[in-house]
Amino acid sequence: MKPILEINNLKHSYENDKILFENLNLEIDSGEIISILGPSGCGKTTLLRIIAGLETQNSGVIKINNQIISDANYFLPPEKRKIGLVVQERALFPHLSVLNNVTFGIHDQKNKQEIASDYLELFRVQSLRNKYPHEISGGEQQRVALARAMAPEPNILLLDEPFNALDGSLKNELHNETKKIFKERQATVLIVSHDVEEANYFADRSVLFINNNIVITKNNSN
Repeated sequence: MKPILEINNLKHSYENDKILFENLNLEIDSGEIISILGPSGCGKTTLLRIIAGLETQNSGVIKINNQIISDANYFLPPEKRKIGLVVQERALFPHLSVLNNVTFGIHDQKNKQEIASDYLELFRVQSLRNKYPHEISGGEQQRVALARAMAPEPNILLLDEPFNALDGSLKNELHNETKKIFKERQATVLIVSHDVEEANYFADRSVLFINNNIVITKNNSN
């Protein structure tokens, strides 16, 4: 079986020619949760942005479902990659209700309201469907952001420290609920974290950026 995501010999550098990473190789299987750990500035967030199509690598190949989405000769636009992205700031649309935030990315489906309602219920924010982002708490906003990212059923879900702004008890609660949902829905997830304990709990496998961004992987015990 082919991996759902393949990254081969990826290289990216800053404008001052400082290399962020090079010869980066990574494969992710369908339904696998992978965490990325490493020091600040090593390229974790940039890697997510390149996969999502928000930045372009200097060289290397990225494939999803064995189809090239980015290489030296081809670039698939972000909106056509079928990739979900959740960032620390949540970035909900302030002018849209909770329900409309979640339906926003569901295209060409007559039952988008039902799909959105299903994910709002999964993340326990169904009662907030008619509220706007400024009317709900930070934890509730993050639940909505996760629901919005999952509702279109993306090939892969990218999470950039999505729990970092939450306090301890709320973070643990959302960890437990979110991991359960990901496993039930067989979601393929790549999550950036600065917290080793979080990564070990949340992910099936960790990817470590160390020694000038050499990638080392290890299987987690959970």
